[in-house]
Amino acid sequence: MDVPTAPLPMAEEMPPFRLLAPERPFAPVVFTSAHSGRAYSADLMTGVRLCPLSLRRSEDCFVDDLFAAAPAHGAPLLAANFPRAFCDANREAWELDPAMFIERLPDWVNTTSSRVTAGLGTIAKVVASGETIYATKLPFAEAERRIYTYWHPFHDTLGRLISDIKARFGYCLVIDCHSMPSGGQGRRGGIRPVDFVLGDLHGSACASRVTRAAEAVLGGKGYLVRRNEPYAGGYITRHYGQPADDVHVLQIEIARALYMDEARIERLPGFSVIQQQITDLIAAMTLHVHDLIG
Repeated sequence: MDVPTAPLPMAEEMPPFRLLAPERPFAPVVFTSAHSGRAYSADLMTGVRLCPLSLRRSEDCFVDDLFAAAPAHGAPLLAANFPRAFCDANREAWELDPAMFIERLPDWVNTTSSRVTAGLGTIAKVVASGETIYATKLPFAEAERRIYTYWHPFHDTLGRLISDIKARFGYCLVIDCHSMPSGGQGRRGGIRPVDFVLGDLHGSACASRVTRAAEAVLGGKGYLVRRNEPYAGGYITRHYGQPADDVHVLQIEIARALYMDEARIERLPGFSVIQQQITDLIAAMTLHVHDLIG
């Protein structure tokens, strides 16, 4: 039986994302949170067979709040408002499962990626627990509506931020912020679960000094940090992480058990402590980015 929790957040006319910008951008860094959106509008809930709690377990809950200090350190924070379960901004625009739709999908749709096979394409078939989201098939027009309404505005804005920062500084660092469920990061030889996973596509998405710097900050606070296993980076890391073109991307996964009750979808009493430690990481990365990349 599901543990009771607060009502599902609802929003009818909320914009697809929030861009929290610094008063004066003085760091060539962008923070993104693609999976912490929690605006469950009535139109998105049409045909959904799951309870609110099951849907919210697919979120990177409160990650946007953990990284909320980014603008105070000169870096914008781009956070999706739309829920990952209904449109995933960390996928290609058109990774879709043909079994989910009434019509035959166009030939140009990517129907064979590993994400689609797992039920976690741009429009997810299942939530994190593996339960099917919809009671019936969707029209392809609904996928088009979500991708044009949510996915494209998020990525258009991210692309513009990167271009503007590159024009000013000559390079840009994107830090893509996520969370991982308990057990999702695994154990090694009986060692306690990992607290953070840093994903840089095995060194190809950002300068190695960037990854080492983040690892040093988090490790210095006593956290167990792992690189690229099992999360090397998603679409944002793969697509934008082009060091040869002076764009570097580092994905950060934080264990949810550190800051939230995963059953109730609630912050733990020590949330503010973790938030401050994340703020310390933000401060270090924005302050030293010139030495790490410039």
